[in-house]
Amino acid sequence: MTDAPAPSSAADPDAGPGAGSDAGSDGRGSLAEQYDALLLDLDGTVYLGGQPVRYAVESIEQARALGAHPVYVTNNASRPPAEVAASLTGMELTATDHDVLTSPEAATAMLAGSHPAGSPVLVVGAPWLAECVEQAGLRPVRTFADDPVAVVQGHSPETGWPQLAEACLALRAGADWVACNVDSTLPTDRGLLPGNGAMVAALVAATTLRPRVAGKPGRALLDTAVERLGATRPLVVGDRLDTDIEAGATAGLPSLLVLTGVSTAVELLTAPEHQHPTWLAFDLRGMLDPRRAVSLAGPAPEVAGWHLTADGSEVTVTRAGQASTDDPTEDPTSGGPDADDADQVAADLALLAAVVVTAWRTGATEVRAGDGAAETALRRTRLLAG
Repeated sequence: MTDAPAPSSAADPDAGPGAGSDAGSDGRGSLAEQYDALLLDLDGTVYLGGQPVRYAVESIEQARALGAHPVYVTNNASRPPAEVAASLTGMELTATDHDVLTSPEAATAMLAGSHPAGSPVLVVGAPWLAECVEQAGLRPVRTFADDPVAVVQGHSPETGWPQLAEACLALRAGADWVACNVDSTLPTDRGLLPGNGAMVAALVAATTLRPRVAGKPGRALLDTAVERLGATRPLVVGDRLDTDIEAGATAGLPSLLVLTGVSTAVELLTAPEHQHPTWLAFDLRGMLDPRRAVSLAGPAPEVAGWHLTADGSEVTVTRAGQASTDDPTEDPTSGGPDADDADQVAADLALLAAVVVTAWRTGATEVRAGDGAAETALRRTRLLAG
């Protein structure tokens, strides 16, 4: 059994951004003041199913006013930048097509670098993907009979067996293969639905081949965004550990995970090192208020009021200096992601980060409440169901 130190909450304005960040080393001010660009994911971070995520619009606009320029970097291959920008402006966000980067642009650039101009490329995806193929100097086709030299695959709700069958024939005949992304799910207001990665997986099963991947977790989209903005202190912001956060690590950039989309607090416990975010927040308000974001890197002092022990696969949390009780002593809805009290949010985030970093350092995969007060607090952090 090991007593494990825990990270300090970003509620402390002197807490630095942690390892992996060159910005704001003095730790003062909000994330929006420390970084000059926000490389924002869209689905699950800014909106869900066409509806803005709570607090997203006002947080992004206030961050812009503080000097952090937002650029939207999305794996979604179904819509062109101008259409995405129009959707964002319809949500009262300031955006032009120059502020949006999509995975088809990166995918077709990869193909153009590998094949002569005019080469036929079989498109499995939306019309925007076919348009990108044409803009890259290649010829979009839809059937194996057109003798494609490559297959490019991106998300489209219209993709079905006929489209996959044409791609399967081309791949078995030796065609190159580039996937815009391999996100297995797509977050919507109805829940998680099959993403492009699910369709890619069908072709992997049918061919035993694997594609080159253009979008996140690769770094191409992030590199393009940084270059386009001329940013020197960019921050990657997203809701998925396996795409957004991993892409940040691949590109050597600091990242902020928000718990508004796919990845959960429980999944963060067992995230591999290459998917460790620099910062954690319940939502995008964490970009503005230092109390609403916490560093997952750097020094690890104890969290006031709590005692953490790691024993095998478990991290046990108990109230420090208080007799254990089986009855929760606090309202479990008084804090956590929906709390208006920023100080309570800071306390909850500090505990969440403490448990997560302890699990990373000890190899623990589960968390257990040692008393009623801990059970209530852990429910607020979403580490326990209830």
